[in-house]
Amino acid sequence: MTELLTIIVSAVFINNFVVVQFLGICPFLGVSKDFKSALGMGLAVTFVMAITCLITYPIYTYILVPLKIEYLEIIVFIFVIAAIVQMIEMALKKYSPTLYNAMGIYLPLITTNCAVLGVAELVIDQGQMIAMLGISQMNIGFAVLYGLFAGLGFTLSIVIMSGLREKCARLPIGKHLKGFPIAMICACFIAMAFYVFTLVA
Repeated sequence: MTELLTIIVSAVFINNFVVVQFLGICPFLGVSKDFKSALGMGLAVTFVMAITCLITYPIYTYILVPLKIEYLEIIVFIFVIAAIVQMIEMALKKYSPTLYNAMGIYLPLITTNCAVLGVAELVIDQGQMIAMLGISQMNIGFAVLYGLFAGLGFTLSIVIMSGLREKCARLPIGKHLKGFPIAMICACFIAMAFYVFTLVA
């Protein structure tokens, strides 16, 4: 139970991929203009991260390492991520055209979202994960859990950002701060808030 709690707190708050490790900034800034799009993107990224860890961890551990072709990991991981994103894109286009249109170009860009590739790369680094999470041994269960909660951390940060941006859009802000500048200021405040968790840890 302690290990599970450590994974949750670490993935969501302490090592948040967006506001602590600064990965996945493109969709974070691009799709956070309204709550619905932000939540949809966050859940899509969460799903992709969890499934990516479920597939890439055993591929790396049981295929690439025994064959001594670990140097192909990034290529293999990108192929896996691209296939998962393609399936999500087809499903959203069929069952939720509104969300599909709201995400626009950012949905296929999940394929090259460095946060997704970053979590796939991180969970295969046995030494770093064991040291970071304080677990006895890394396995596929911990890898998938970390991917899932890293995605939920991404969702949390992008949803908070969307709320702040919607609030800012209704406030009388100076012309020179409207749009991207105020979004960057909001992102800085979110990053500072999440930084508190690294100090406590």
